[in-house]
Amino acid sequence: MNSQNTSNNIGWFQLMTPRDPDEEHRQASFLELFFDLCFVVAIAQAAAQLHHAVAEGHIVSGIINFSMVFFAIWWAWMNFTWFASAYDNDDIPFRIATFIQITGALILAAGVQQGFVNQNFNTIFIGYLVMRIALASLWVRAAFHDLPRKATNLRYAIGICVAMVGWGIMFALNYWPVWGFAIMVVVELAVPAWAEYADRTPWHPGHIAERYGLLTIIVLGESVLAATNAVQVALNEQGAEFNALLAVIVGGLLILFSFWWLYFSKSAHQFLTSRKRAFIWGYGHYFIFASVAAVGAGLAVNIDQVSAHTAISSSVASAAITVPVALFLFLLWGFHIRPHQTGWIHAVPFLVGSTVILATNLISPTILVTGLLTVGIVVCNEIIFRRDYILQES
Repeated sequence: MNSQNTSNNIGWFQLMTPRDPDEEHRQASFLELFFDLCFVVAIAQAAAQLHHAVAEGHIVSGIINFSMVFFAIWWAWMNFTWFASAYDNDDIPFRIATFIQITGALILAAGVQQGFVNQNFNTIFIGYLVMRIALASLWVRAAFHDLPRKATNLRYAIGICVAMVGWGIMFALNYWPVWGFAIMVVVELAVPAWAEYADRTPWHPGHIAERYGLLTIIVLGESVLAATNAVQVALNEQGAEFNALLAVIVGGLLILFSFWWLYFSKSAHQFLTSRKRAFIWGYGHYFIFASVAAVGAGLAVNIDQVSAHTAISSSVASAAITVPVALFLFLLWGFHIRPHQTGWIHAVPFLVGSTVILATNLISPTILVTGLLTVGIVVCNEIIFRRDYILQES
């Protein structure tokens, strides 16, 4: 199997044999990139609805609904990503199954507004069902082609189907309680742990790290788009004070640029060597991705606030940025930096910085100050890494 599935000589039907987890120069395929770009439509819808919920003062319900919707999006993306890392053979049936999952993601995106406004997750369920049926069929196919891991792959297929029965009960009752959702989240998260207990699937550490990095870039881009759309509205209606708007724009860009710099300061493939570490890192990214998307919504809220498009206070609007920024920094260190065993000195910029950022609600202009603080964390992080490099070379 070539490292990139981009050949024009695509087989109609090939054995779904495992990919080599030690394969050199393994990169994301063009189909995977297309898959990610289509998923960002659903992410953008969820972030936009969070923006509107916070701007209208429905903060608690907005956060709850966003957490629920974002889990469905992230979980479907993550399940396919790890499967493709182990079994992507790029034949015709695999491509069709991937297109079906993309279609499900678009159906899910169409139902996001109903989920936020009316707590009606029926359309989201239908889109999720389409994605999960396609993925379960791939696991069944892999089970018959990779006989040494047949038990593992069948466990994945069975677990997906059992979980869908649980979601289907809520769909049939048209009743979507938070407690029911929480139970089903536990069930969903338990499926990979149960399946991989039989035998580890041959996912590629470098490929997985790249796939997560690519989605991080896409979510960052979605945040830029959300802020740009809000700025356009503010400028068209000329309701914003220029200096305040400029402070939000500059501060927001500094935050997003810093996020990119910090995330890619270390590559996760170096420590994705065990099942336990992979689970913690992979699951932890739900909060990392969600906090980045929430920053985009928060930037839009703050632009609404300075242009008098929302009645919420400036402190609440500022918290829509400072809270997800602080969460991102803390979680990035916990899940992405700390596993490199870099020592507690590396924790100081992240932990102290996230704490200070939470206190910037008392300082104006909050977003600009927050942006400058994140740049400061980048500088400290680079100095510490450079120091370690020099000590290792000497």
